[in-house]
Amino acid sequence: MSRPSTLTISQASRLIASGELSPVELVQDCLDVIEKLEPRLRAWETIDRPGALEAARVAGKEISDGGVRGPLHGIPVGLKDIYFTAGMRTSMSSRVYANFIPEYDAAAVESLKASGAIILGKTVTTEFASGDPSPTINPWNKNRTPGGSSSGSSVAVAVGMCPVATGSQTAGSVNRPAAYNGVVGLKPTYGRVSRWGVFPVSWTLDTLGWMTREVRDAAIMLDALSGYDPRDPGSANRPPTAATLSLDYEDPMWTPRIGIVAGPFADKADLETKANLHEVSEALVAAGAIVDFIDLPDSVLGINEAQAVIDYSECAQVHREMHDKRAIDFAPNVRSRIEVGQLIPASAYVQAQQLRHRFRREMEDAIGGAFDALLAPATPSVAPAPETTGSPAFQAPWTTAGLPALNIPTKLNPAGLPLGVQFIARGFEDERLLRVGRWAERTLAVDLGTPEVAPR
Repeated sequence: MSRPSTLTISQASRLIASGELSPVELVQDCLDVIEKLEPRLRAWETIDRPGALEAARVAGKEISDGGVRGPLHGIPVGLKDIYFTAGMRTSMSSRVYANFIPEYDAAAVESLKASGAIILGKTVTTEFASGDPSPTINPWNKNRTPGGSSSGSSVAVAVGMCPVATGSQTAGSVNRPAAYNGVVGLKPTYGRVSRWGVFPVSWTLDTLGWMTREVRDAAIMLDALSGYDPRDPGSANRPPTAATLSLDYEDPMWTPRIGIVAGPFADKADLETKANLHEVSEALVAAGAIVDFIDLPDSVLGINEAQAVIDYSECAQVHREMHDKRAIDFAPNVRSRIEVGQLIPASAYVQAQQLRHRFRREMEDAIGGAFDALLAPATPSVAPAPETTGSPAFQAPWTTAGLPALNIPTKLNPAGLPLGVQFIARGFEDERLLRVGRWAERTLAVDLGTPEVAPR
C-alpha cells in the first residue's frame, strides 16, 4: 500500500471499508506530513490535531461496526478559512477577524460531517478571498505563486497534507491555484452547492469548489455537497447530483464531443500554453474524441470587465461597516477593491449584470447539443512570480456565467512547473462535465508525482 497521505479519496475509502487502513492511520499520516512541511509551505491557518484524531477514532468504530456512511467516511478534509466552523477559528486570513470563532457550521461543513468526513483544520486564503497574495509557498518552485485565493487548499492537496480541500471562486480562485499546483479543481454550476455560512466576496458570483487528486474524487465531493438549501438565496432548487454513479457505470465505448475555445483565449496564452493545448487535443482526437473549434460570442469581449464591476461593487457592500471602522487593518488590495467598489455607479453595476446574463444565454446556445464540453487552457501561462496570484482571465468568464469548470493537470514543463487544461460545460451539466474530464484523465494518463517541496 502507498503511504496513506498520498492516496486518493477513492483509494483510501476502499481500504478503510475493507479494514486494510483505519481513519486514524490516514489522519495521523496527513498530520505527520503537515508537521514536516508546514513550516516551509504555510498552507494552514488552523490545524485541529486532537479534534481530527478523535473524529477519526469515532469514524473507525462506526465503520468497524458496519455503519459506513459513504466514500467520505473517515476521509480527512481541509477547509478554506472562510468556511464557518462551530468552535473553530475562522479568520478569513485577516487580522480584522483574527480571533473570530463561529457558533455554527457552514452548510458545506454540515454536509461533510454528515458524510463522515474528518475536518483537519483551516487552510490559508488570500485575505477575504481577495487579491492580496497569501504567505503560502508553491511547492513546485518557491519563486512562483501558488495562486489564489484558495492557495492553502491547493498546496495541501498537492503535497499530501490531505486528499481533498475546499475552496471558493469569485473569478478564478479554485481553478487557477489548482492548475498552478498540479491538482484537479472543480467549480460547479452556480447554485449547485450552498454557500450558507461561507464568508462572501460577491454574493452573485461566489461559487464553492474543491481540489482533489483525481476527477472521480471531485465527483464524490459534488455528490456530498450538492442540493438545494433555502438558507442560500442563490441556491438552485435541484436535487443532489449522482456524478459518481454516472462515472462508475459509463459506457466504455463512449467518446466525448469537445469544442476548443478560440478567440481571446488563444490570443492571450503564451506559446508554451498553446503548444500544451494542441498536444492535449491531438491526444484526445487519437483516442476517439470528436473535436472542433468553437467561436465565443461577442459578449465575451467585455465579460472580465463586467465580472470586476460586479465583484468590486458587491465586495464594497460586504465590507462597508467594518471598513468604516477599521480600514487600516485591511490588506492593500482588499482595501483598494472596497474603495473602488464604493465609487462604481449603479448604472454600471446594472449594465454588468445585463452583460453577464446575455453571455450566459449565448454560451448555453453556443455549446448547445453540439458539444459535451469545451476545452481551453487552464491559465495563460504557468505560475508567475509570487508578487501576484496570477491572472484569472481564463476562469472569470465561466464563473461570471455560472457555468461549471473542471481543470486537470497535463504535464510538467521543462522548468518543472505544472501545465493544465480546463473543460467547461453548460449550466447544471456538471455530471457530463465530470464524465468528459474523467475520460480525458484516463486518456492522458498523467502522473506529475509529488513536488520536490519549494525547490530553487
